[in-house]
Amino acid sequence: MAEYKTEEQKKKFYRTGDWNKLRQQALDRDNRECQECKREGRVHVDSKKMEGERKSVELNVHHKYEIEHYPQLALVLDNLETLCLNCHNKIHGRVFDEQKRKRWDDEMW
Repeated sequence: MAEYKTEEQKKKFYRTGDWNKLRQQALDRDNRECQECKREGRVHVDSKKMEGERKSVELNVHHKYEIEHYPQLALVLDNLETLCLNCHNKIHGRVFDEQKRKRWDDEMW
């Protein structure tokens, strides 16, 4: 069984045809909508490709059980879910701008 402990091993996995095929299946199954937003009553769908422009990345396919710890679930469709970038970052503890933003009633000085 393959291991996905290093960044290089993970990058190699995410470039495989097997992953890309399964990723598309997950996106199609989830209607290309963020499943976390959907659970919270919001809608976040994939961007559309505009002629002459690069398509913006709106969605990721997330492993519920990370491949680093559960390599046997790396290519299991039931272990995948479509998430928007914001929800995916929150799940992984990568919150950037939100916590630094001040509220309107915060003191200015």
